[in-house]
Amino acid sequence: MTTNSYRMPLLPRVHIWLGWLIGVPLLLWTGTGLWMVARPIEEVRGTGLRAEAPALAATLTPVVPRLDGRPVERMELSARADRLVWTIHFADAGMRAADAATGALLPPVDAALARRIADAALVAPGAVDGLTRFAADTNPIELRRERPAWQVRYADGLNVYVDADSGAVLALRSRQWRLFDLMWGLHIMDVETREDTHHPLLVGFAALAFLSVLIGVWLLLRRRSTRAQP
Repeated sequence: MTTNSYRMPLLPRVHIWLGWLIGVPLLLWTGTGLWMVARPIEEVRGTGLRAEAPALAATLTPVVPRLDGRPVERMELSARADRLVWTIHFADAGMRAADAATGALLPPVDAALARRIADAALVAPGAVDGLTRFAADTNPIELRRERPAWQVRYADGLNVYVDADSGAVLALRSRQWRLFDLMWGLHIMDVETREDTHHPLLVGFAALAFLSVLIGVWLLLRRRSTRAQP
């Protein structure tokens, strides 16, 4: 009795093992990518939650603040919850608010004012669960800003971040935003900072996936060529 043994060629075997190796990241990339593109970006950003900024009076004559030579990147005039202010962005990345009526620099924002500013920034502010002030180097990952900030937490899961120095609204973060952010972190395989798209794990798996596709295309073309021969 004769037994015929068959040993699969090297390249198809490599293709199969690559398929097993990259199967998990491919599912991860596809699943997270599908979830992200299925969500309207306006909902994720909370565009519909933001109130429109009040119009400034045409007769307004604001007083330019005295800055004693500190370099300024830009200044913005806007209506804050308590008054009309200049939001000053200094060249050294600092921020400050000044009273537009007098030009006087305003003190840092306290908890009560932070809540008023957060409420004014929303179309329909809900019940507040709590307020926490964070230093610039201890902010939650969802803020993505190295600024001292008040976190105003609402009962529906929405967090509004108010700059503790200037009173500027830095960000709105809803539950949907946080889920989107988690999906993005999984998509780029960086759940810690969710910003690094150039790290060895991601590059390595992407390279293996690309190699697997190239081998698969080559094997398919070779098979079609073999079948076409008489």
